[in-house]
Amino acid sequence: MKLRILLFAAAMFGVFPLRAQVPTNTSIDVPDGVRALLLAKGDGVQIYTCSQEQDGRKWVLKGPNAKLLSPSGTVIGAHAAGPTWKLNDGGEVQGHPIASRPSPDANSVPWLLLRAKAGTATGSLGGVTYIRRTETHGGVAPNAGCQVADDVGKNIEVPYTATYTFYVSK
Repeated sequence: MKLRILLFAAAMFGVFPLRAQVPTNTSIDVPDGVRALLLAKGDGVQIYTCSQEQDGRKWVLKGPNAKLLSPSGTVIGAHAAGPTWKLNDGGEVQGHPIASRPSPDANSVPWLLLRAKAGTATGSLGGVTYIRRTETHGGVAPNAGCQVADDVGKNIEVPYTATYTFYVSK
């Protein structure tokens, strides 16, 4: 509860706005009937594995490894593969991507809209229905590397940041 109050107060005083600056009519708009519960900054890496695919070797996303930060910069949780978000207070949710749009920054991972996977939202994130990733910077796999057989199975970590907004039904 304290976390929600802190984030709401921060948003009200302009420290970290609850509404991401996303143009209207995008494919990642949340549906009517939901409201923002929590906004957090993700700061970490996107992990890629060199994989042998039918069309050649390429970097394949393994998952993120990021800290979730409050508007004041305090670590409030973590973001990992699944994709999963876990808060320090025990709240947790997993998401399933349902929409994507390119980041305005060409060297950044896309903006996403994810639906909470049924039965995964618990604790302070128990009512979460959607998660949106915006304001991405970095995280794109390089074009180089992953070209010889010895590279297969190797991991790389690409730094990224993003804004995650968690939504609940009104």
